[in-house]
Amino acid sequence: MAAEIHARPQSSRPVLLSKIEGHQDAVTAALLIPKEDGVITASEDRTIRVWLKRDSGQYWPSIYHTMASPCSAMAYHHDSRRIFVGQDNGAVMEFHVSEDFNKMNFIKTYPAHQNRVSAIIFSLATEWVISTGHDKCVSWMCTRSGNMLGRHFFTSWASCLQYDFDTQYAFVGDYSGQITLLKLEQNTCSVITTLKGHEGSIACLWWDPIQRLLFSGASDNSIIMWDIGGRKGRTLLLQGHHDKVQSLCYLQLTRQLVSCSSDGGIAVWNMDVSREEAPQWLESDSCQKCEQPFFWNIKQMWDTKTLGLRQHHCRKCGQAVCGKCSSKRSSYPVMGFEFQVRVCDSCYDSIKDEDRTSLATFHEGKHNISHMSMDVARGLMVTCGTDRIVKIWDMTPVVGCSLATGFSPH
Repeated sequence: MAAEIHARPQSSRPVLLSKIEGHQDAVTAALLIPKEDGVITASEDRTIRVWLKRDSGQYWPSIYHTMASPCSAMAYHHDSRRIFVGQDNGAVMEFHVSEDFNKMNFIKTYPAHQNRVSAIIFSLATEWVISTGHDKCVSWMCTRSGNMLGRHFFTSWASCLQYDFDTQYAFVGDYSGQITLLKLEQNTCSVITTLKGHEGSIACLWWDPIQRLLFSGASDNSIIMWDIGGRKGRTLLLQGHHDKVQSLCYLQLTRQLVSCSSDGGIAVWNMDVSREEAPQWLESDSCQKCEQPFFWNIKQMWDTKTLGLRQHHCRKCGQAVCGKCSSKRSSYPVMGFEFQVRVCDSCYDSIKDEDRTSLATFHEGKHNISHMSMDVARGLMVTCGTDRIVKIWDMTPVVGCSLATGFSPH
């Protein structure tokens, strides 16, 4: 059952439209049905449910299907009305939904993994179902024959997946904090490159095929934008969340990135501005400002008869500095630092007040968010998590334009 929320629209925050309750365990995935007032959910309670909005304004389940194992991932292809559900036991199951969304027919089971399925993508052009799992691999299987076409193994759990349908490139994030770019073929694959930059496990990926940008969110609470199309290795760091970044969606039309974290944080990042790359941290045996030795520099400590100091780094220039020379804190949004970080004294003095103007907005989802998806055409977002609640949001007040037309409402 779901309650309709009667909230007065506010110009600066997401508007909660509905709450769906009824699952007995964590909801691992929730997807909005395009052009319908409906939501498909997959849960650890072993159920797949299709919720349709009734005349009363409440969402009620029109389909309630119980699986053999907890549901861990889901993909839905609206044009063919095919649902692919990944399970904790490693299997991926395919269903076909009726036109009125009141019936779901089982098609086939794919023995894709030996352990929990973490992500699924369906490619209609190749008739492949591509998935990642906690058996440390990405697999791609033929949906016509049900046969395994290929597998590629990693050194740690594969946690998330994105796919470029034109080039057949797959991006796989894993628990080691690494992202691997693979070129998938009919029966083989080749590793193109690996991307390293996060200090925690990769939790989510988003690929924009138009601008050829890859966004990654991780357990280090940060987001990295990888400019794949630019071919110059350009990366942008975005830090504003206070917990693990669980889900991402880039709005190509408005050049905004929507991100959600497990503490319920919802952020909207303005990517239509000139941003600066965060510097590489420099290494030194002594402070690069006052030249006092760091504590491992035994020779200089002995020569100067001084105690060694702890090494820190200025987030703006990347220099290795001591605590005394980096006593100040500042936000610096153009470099992705939305909250205050350590900067050296000279960098602090160079930052103007206008440089501290935020380039993102932050909102409270007020529930644990482990998964988010958007219907960009309607400006709707659905969030779900371990609290068993599904929330449907109107995001148009936050993204600031009509996504369907591209025209500003003001």
